[in-house]
Amino acid sequence: MECKIEDIEGTFHGEIVDKLGKNEYIIKLNDREQNLKILNMDSRKIEFVLDQKYHKVKYLDSTTSKMNLVVDGVLITLNKHANLDEIVYKNLGIAGSTDSELALKSPIPGKVISIALKKGASVKKGDVVCILESMKMQVAIKAHKDGKIKSIRIKEGGSVAKNGIIVEIE
Repeated sequence: MECKIEDIEGTFHGEIVDKLGKNEYIIKLNDREQNLKILNMDSRKIEFVLDQKYHKVKYLDSTTSKMNLVVDGVLITLNKHANLDEIVYKNLGIAGSTDSELALKSPIPGKVISIALKKGASVKKGDVVCILESMKMQVAIKAHKDGKIKSIRIKEGGSVAKNGIIVEIE
């Protein structure tokens, strides 16, 4: 599977090379073989040891082409295939892609610590829109596209649900 992490140049390729035993594998990431032992896995998270280092990944949400994860406390967006949404929408006869959506949705439930922009402000893809606090961690929520802030749907000190609309960008 070929994947790309947003804001990081290049892609990486991963595959399972060999199964060693129950929940133990040899995997290859970008031509480098590594030992993987899965400690705990369910529909929302996975805990594993990769080359003698413990890691915890929480799955936040997933679309056709993207997956939002918290990896060792850091929020990342994994692009499973950069153009997959466009391909799917085109073949279904639906105009646009996920980037054409107005709404920036929260990947996590949390308390709004700060809002970085005001209504009418210009924003670039990747700019911080707000800071949320969830499970004692502060997470920067970034704009999903370039545009202008049409409306702000959150208030400082308030809360937002997972997939709740934060702002609309036109």
